[in-house]
Amino acid sequence: MSDSKDITVPDLGDFSDVEVIEVLVGAGDTVAREDGLITLETDKATMDIPSPEDGVIDEITVKTGDRVSSGDTIGRMRAGESGDSDDGAGDKEDDEAGERSEKDSVADEAGDTSGGDSDSDADDADSSDGDAGKKEKPASKDDDADTKPPAKSSGQGGEQSVKVPDIGDFDDVDVIEVLVREGDTVAVDDPLITLETDKAAMDVPSTVAGTIKSLKVKAGDKVSEGSEIAIVAADAEAPADSDKKTSDSKQESPPETPEKERKAEKSGSRESSQKAATATDGKLPPIDESGFSKAHASPSVRKLARELGVDLARVKGSGPKDRVLHDDVKKFVKSIIEGGGASGGVALPKVPSVDFARFGDIDSQPLTRIQKISGPRLQASWINLPHVTQHDLADITELEERRQKLKGPAKEQGISLTPLAFVMKACISALREFPKVNASLSGDGESLVYKQYYHLGFAADTENGLVVPVIRDADKMDIYEIASQLGELSEKARDGKLKADQMQGASFTISSLGGIGGTAFTPIINAPEVAILGVSRSSMQPVWDGSDFKPRLMLPLSFSYDHRVIDGAYAVRFTTHLAGQLADVDSLVEAIP
Repeated sequence: MSDSKDITVPDLGDFSDVEVIEVLVGAGDTVAREDGLITLETDKATMDIPSPEDGVIDEITVKTGDRVSSGDTIGRMRAGESGDSDDGAGDKEDDEAGERSEKDSVADEAGDTSGGDSDSDADDADSSDGDAGKKEKPASKDDDADTKPPAKSSGQGGEQSVKVPDIGDFDDVDVIEVLVREGDTVAVDDPLITLETDKAAMDVPSTVAGTIKSLKVKAGDKVSEGSEIAIVAADAEAPADSDKKTSDSKQESPPETPEKERKAEKSGSRESSQKAATATDGKLPPIDESGFSKAHASPSVRKLARELGVDLARVKGSGPKDRVLHDDVKKFVKSIIEGGGASGGVALPKVPSVDFARFGDIDSQPLTRIQKISGPRLQASWINLPHVTQHDLADITELEERRQKLKGPAKEQGISLTPLAFVMKACISALREFPKVNASLSGDGESLVYKQYYHLGFAADTENGLVVPVIRDADKMDIYEIASQLGELSEKARDGKLKADQMQGASFTISSLGGIGGTAFTPIINAPEVAILGVSRSSMQPVWDGSDFKPRLMLPLSFSYDHRVIDGAYAVRFTTHLAGQLADVDSLVEAIP
């Protein structure tokens, strides 16, 4: 076992007494070299303090809100203890496990068992960028003594070059954003560009006050210490004491500078991006690089977001100053996978929270397991699918007369011949005639998947809530076989004995309330299906036959459909065809060849 050793803050350049904004590990955690331990933030940069080597954390002695400087001790660790095996293969496996651990924890929380192979390219890209952005620079007291902040404007006019100051142990750092344009007026310490490595995101400030004459870099370039950023026509009247200028400006409260306006624009842009983000199908929306670069997050959070394919601009931060934390990214992914839909900054207005006990006695009962599962899915479907409901009537006078004649013989065979069996049989013909109703949108929303099978789901009422058993290959069954399956699956549903595969794979669903009552309703589509049929109680109604009113048994149909796939004309043709099939009793009762 290796001896425990102190973990200290490396050279932070010109910064001291820096705030700890997040602690990323805890006692007992296994870390690899360069894994982030804590995150620091100044007014110019956010940076992770990395592990100096592979090992196990004994303790972290700082907490969120503490302040640290170069050389401060932040914890202790045992180096080299990355696993039970001491051979090279074991070390490599542990390193890889460390890199995947955070990602796997998100998948576990969200119930995602699809694996992480698709993220390997992002991992490789991030790690290669980090290796390219570092250079070895031994830290020493002499180095600290030689490190001085860049000289600021002393009031001398003329054109002056603004260069990248000392940025620590980094070289060839990516320029992720240019914050000014040629012709802009800047003050001392106004940010000019933003740099990002795998360990830190930082703004590079202007060292002179004046007007930007020319820019020497653009987004995507790589710079190092001493690289030229811009040529500034310096203000001859600029005071040497920039701190006094800052103090005076705060007291006088001048109008917003162009930089403040740009920040407001960026904030508004991010809010617009968040409002436009909607998770519709359990897929993460693509990353908008411009919004990603502006998100308020630490490098380790940015790395996690890239590994998981999360656009930080769409994640609502819960940290100080709306900073996006690791947990925010995890919650965002979880909400997408679970079909939470509006969780990426599109949060719906909340229902008011009321203390009902103030107004009288109450009895609070927990939701059933079925309600907890079905509720979020129904909400996601209602939010994400543009529902339209077509109401129609079907004349089932002859159908009911025939059913009454067949009920007795069917019952002798142990079959309950319900009206729903006839409705299902009629739906098969309608689905064949109108195949869009038996289809689904592809995951990317770019194509329509036409199913060559007819698996019919039906809503079954149980004490614990609605469940939807599925009759597979209903097109290969006659009316008696469908009725038999309805009875068998309904009994299992009531007894809570349905298996998972007996509630999966439906291509179309029917919700029948005819045995209870009602005249019409709007059933919610069982996504990713694109339509659902609601059936209410039939009633005798006077129907004009051209010369007289006749009493006819009419069945109300409520057909809800996804307007992205089915339009109104297609929907009414579907219900008209379905009504025609329900009136053609002979075709419904004939045997399957």
